[in-house]
Amino acid sequence: MAGRTRRDRPGWCPAWGTTWQRCYRLVHNRLQADGTLLTAAGTVVVQGEDLGRWVTAQRHRWERLLPAQQWLLENTLGLAPAGRDERPVKRTRDDKWAANLEAARQFHTREGHLRVPREHVERLEAVVVKLGTWLDNVRKRVAKLPEQWRADLDALGIP
Repeated sequence: MAGRTRRDRPGWCPAWGTTWQRCYRLVHNRLQADGTLLTAAGTVVVQGEDLGRWVTAQRHRWERLLPAQQWLLENTLGLAPAGRDERPVKRTRDDKWAANLEAARQFHTREGHLRVPREHVERLEAVVVKLGTWLDNVRKRVAKLPEQWRADLDALGIP
């Protein structure tokens, strides 16, 4: 059966997961069907997979792919690794803290309290913050936070 699978699906390889292979196949099929290589996230979702997001992720994590995966992407889809100017800027720990704090302020201004359900998500202009999870974690670890961060929380009235 394994030999038959390799003959039937020339790109199949057990060295990487079936999810990767499935997404690759969906993108490859789409490319062959209409000649369109999707690169924008959210434009086409097939069988629950965002094809543009997957393509972008492969280009951004090229160096973490196996050589055979790189070959498939390059030679069958025409992909290349993302250049430095195309890669998203990594947010620092302080940047993440500032975004979480801004989300808490926004929620507090709108709702008048910070009793946020754990599953609540707060949308800012540039990012989406899992505010409920963040507040829950911060409250549990407040003693271990840097002094400035504790002062930020005190200013918001977060115990």
